[in-house]
Amino acid sequence: MTAKTRVSTDAAPAPAHTFSQGVRKGPIVQVSGQGPVDPQTNEYLYPGDVAAQTTRTLENVKAIVEASGATFDDVVMLRVYLTKREDFPIMNEAYGAFVEAHTTGGVLPSRTTVFTGLPREEMLVEIDGLAVVD
Repeated sequence: MTAKTRVSTDAAPAPAHTFSQGVRKGPIVQVSGQGPVDPQTNEYLYPGDVAAQTTRTLENVKAIVEASGATFDDVVMLRVYLTKREDFPIMNEAYGAFVEAHTTGGVLPSRTTVFTGLPREEMLVEIDGLAVVD
């Protein structure tokens, strides 16, 4: 049986609560929900700018995926949580630009988008991810 291991990196924000940045068990990597946080200062960035928050959040997800030994091409699923339905087109454009720029295999990850409340008022977006390493 494969051991479950914690994934941790200084290139993404430290968890604010009792959870890991990511967990790997065998070929599966689950990245905890990330927000638009600067990993060096732990400050929430880009208030009111859902496009910039989406890009920063995806950079944090990517850093954790890479810390697990995977690449962004190994990401099979991303879940996006938005606070406002009207932010969807803006998020979608920033998301699409980032994912296409960091996916080299031509197959984009699947995605679910959910509209919900988030833990911090300044957060407009949160994203978690699932990767499978060959």
